[in-house]
Amino acid sequence: MSAPLAGKVAVVTGSGQGIGRDIALCMAEAGAGVITNNRKPGSSLDAFEKTTLSFSDEEREALENVSGDAQTTADEILRRGGEAVPFFGDVGDFEVARRMVETAIETFGRVDIVVNNASSNWVGNFMDMDEDLWDVSVVSKLKGAFNLMHHSLPHMKRQGYGRILNSSSDAFLGLEGYAAYGAANAGLVALTKGAAQDVRAHGITVNAYTPLAKTRAWYNAAATYRLQGVPAEAVEAAAPAAMKRTAEGMVPFLAYLGSDDAADITGHLFRLAADGEIGLWSTPEVVTSIRTDAEAWSMSELRARVPNELLKDVVGASTSLPVGQRDSQS
Repeated sequence: MSAPLAGKVAVVTGSGQGIGRDIALCMAEAGAGVITNNRKPGSSLDAFEKTTLSFSDEEREALENVSGDAQTTADEILRRGGEAVPFFGDVGDFEVARRMVETAIETFGRVDIVVNNASSNWVGNFMDMDEDLWDVSVVSKLKGAFNLMHHSLPHMKRQGYGRILNSSSDAFLGLEGYAAYGAANAGLVALTKGAAQDVRAHGITVNAYTPLAKTRAWYNAAATYRLQGVPAEAVEAAAPAAMKRTAEGMVPFLAYLGSDDAADITGHLFRLAADGEIGLWSTPEVVTSIRTDAEAWSMSELRARVPNELLKDVVGASTSLPVGQRDSQS
């Protein structure tokens, strides 16, 4: 087969299991040397931080079948004839991220592709969130992406080549129970678009994507709904088609974005779904407005015009979450 990433080196954070594992395997199959990563050896069955579920025997068996860590992913790449080195460490730690990039340089001599896939998440009402729970969702996702970008970009600049791929989430739209996670992902979209403009003159592209596939979080969500008395058939029926398939078939798009062929693709947010769809998210725009001829708005004018003109076509403000689509770094 062709090797579009031959000679390239990819760092894939959070690649012990789930979508990150599939990305790492795909990058290696395309010819790249890969640094695999997760926080520590072994893995947890719990997809959501600070949350413990009582799994059934069937759920536990399914989770154990999809579990793994940086070592098991690297071992699988080696078994298939590729090149990989595992790195254990938390991407949210600035110094750890530096060592991860240096591991790529020391092992392979360069770093060409960084996939910021690592993510942690706590699910719950914002009123129940404290500082630690905020950090669970924000540090690994948003600060972690900054850390890897900061340490890898100088090497990419010297090479005149670099590809940054940031895993966001449709939680950036604002989803119930995912306020902090949504904020981190919205920040990641802005980081992607801003950084893309800053580095494009150096042969470096920066893109983001929102993945949707069946992951460990699916099984956690199913257990959550079961404990709440929701039948498994109802959960299955409510889930989007993409969440009923694993990610192997969709991740080649990320290898494409990491290749020479994607040199002019930067600053975009893509939707990547396991049912075969690749989409391009629109850029937000002002869709309606009102204007006053007075020097300042009066309260009476605002009372009359905001509901009847500015917001006349707005229907509600909440967004529902398709069950079980989130994955995490562990």
